Amino acid sequence: MNMKIKRLVASFLSAIAILPAVAATNTDTTTVTHAPWSRDAIIYEVNLRQYTPEGTIAAFRPHMERLREMGVNILWFMPVHPISEANRKGTLGSYYAVKDYKAVNPEFGTLEEFKDMVKQAHAMGMKVIIDWVPNHTGCDNEWVTTHPEYYATNKEGKMYGPYDWTDVYKLNYNNDGTRRAMTDALKFWLSEVDIDGFRCDVAAEVPTRYWDEARPELEQVKKPIFMLAEASVPELEKNAFDMAYNWPMKDLFSAIAAHQGQYTFIAEGETAPKIFPEKHADDIFVLLEQQAAEYPVDSYMMNMITNHDLNSWEGTEFHRLGNFVYAFAVLSYTLPGMPLIYTGQEVGLDRALQFFEKDKAPEWKDSPFTDFYNRMGHIKHENRVLDAGAAGAPVVKVETGSRDVIAFDRTSADGKEGLRVYANLGKKPYQLPENMRDIITHQDYTTIEPGHAIIVKK
Repeated sequence: MNMKIKRLVASFLSAIAILPAVAATNTDTTTVTHAPWSRDAIIYEVNLRQYTPEGTIAAFRPHMERLREMGVNILWFMPVHPISEANRKGTLGSYYAVKDYKAVNPEFGTLEEFKDMVKQAHAMGMKVIIDWVPNHTGCDNEWVTTHPEYYATNKEGKMYGPYDWTDVYKLNYNNDGTRRAMTDALKFWLSEVDIDGFRCDVAAEVPTRYWDEARPELEQVKKPIFMLAEASVPELEKNAFDMAYNWPMKDLFSAIAAHQGQYTFIAEGETAPKIFPEKHADDIFVLLEQQAAEYPVDSYMMNMITNHDLNSWEGTEFHRLGNFVYAFAVLSYTLPGMPLIYTGQEVGLDRALQFFEKDKAPEWKDSPFTDFYNRMGHIKHENRVLDAGAAGAPVVKVETGSRDVIAFDRTSADGKEGLRVYANLGKKPYQLPENMRDIITHQDYTTIEPGHAIIVKK
């Protein structure tokens, strides 16, 4: 364990003039009816291949109870479909090269085993969504031969993969049959497996009109459902999606950390860390105001410090955020939206998991990270001012006198409930205006060290 992580573990263990609220200024309201259970939810991304030594559904199921105890409401499974063999990357291939939309990867188990796991999750009060890949299929998906008209073609008339994705072929949503077949496959998982929704890969690459048409059809099969877009595009949340990826907030977190000398990741083929624009803690309020103006009222944003893409391709949270991991994790739970936990995050995963080969996330164990996420789960559920969308309280900025230290209140409309959050994203200790009791650590603080954050009851 390197010195940065040792210092982070130590922080886990030790752990004012009011300005106008950051409130929605967009006049549009989403037409999506959010499931009541989604308001205070915590979403957990399951990398099934790497979760256990076996990498199977059966091996994962005993872990569900500890995730429930952590406050997890929604289990998001990375794609569970069979993976194409044609043009496969690596030994096992990418989850996102789907061979059959209506089947389960035999490496994981059977469709019946997945159904049984969904039943278990529901009995435990949790919901299940699966990763859906609508923009492209694997190169030996049966549609390639039975319905070549479903696919986009280049100027030579050949199927192709977008970007450098050589193991997939892009679908053509101008074709009526493509749209019907995709919606039929989505319906299958709602009706036959009883899942609760979908995380849709590169959702903005698919025309918005398709999603606007598909959601009502899906709700005829099961309602409520929950739809997460891997995109930061406001129009997707108007009629189709409950929640968008908060990529801009993730990028801002990284930029703040880089400016304070915390960012250490060097991408493959590069010789130096990525260059970010100069950003400070108070730029978080600027971004919140921009999003309030752009997104429909009652939209959700998914806040994160890591996920499968970040972990494998952009560096772990420790590489990208350094000693600020603790503070940014607190913000991911307390800023408007829903927090994400990725496989291994709750035990301090500090290396990249392989993407195309068998790997193994760290064994679950009692650790400062586990204790922290358990506590944050309780705080999230016990304080409805942190609810997602319009149900949550607005963010009200509290002046700190420093660009590198932010503080904000989230107070219920009747004033009976409220939290104040402080996060020190600078290089110097911050003197609090008075002694304060942190509800995360249950300790009193007069000073907040760099990279630390506290939550106090108002």
